[in-house]
Amino acid sequence: QVKLVESGGGSVQAGGSLRLSCAASGSTYTTYCMGWFRQAPGKKREGVAAFYTSGGSTYYTDSVKGRFTISQDNAENTLYLQMSSLKPEDTAMYYCAALPCIQRLWVEYPGPDLGYWGQGTQVTVSS
Repeated sequence: QVKLVESGGGSVQAGGSLRLSCAASGSTYTTYCMGWFRQAPGKKREGVAAFYTSGGSTYYTDSVKGRFTISQDNAENTLYLQMSSLKPEDTAMYYCAALPCIQRLWVEYPGPDLGYWGQGTQVTVSS
């Protein structure tokens, strides 16, 4: 069993920054790849950023490239998402996920039954 707990969301003005954290625990989470999805009201959940290989290859959706950075602290079992130059369209619930190490799983949401998911943290960006 894997447990993921997100934190760090909040409200910020456009152009601002936030850092999301995801604390991971459980005996098997190290066998998964970790990353972030988001879901805005009325929209499909989309992959935002992820480590999609055990070697640390990264995936970013086009709309966040150059603005968001994913990182992890293995000693602290924590995943981060540094978000800068935030835009109103970044407003969404952000979810931490542990999935098999396959890139396509981060490109298109695989559904809630695969892997493990946190409860989400809300990010609201005002113009």
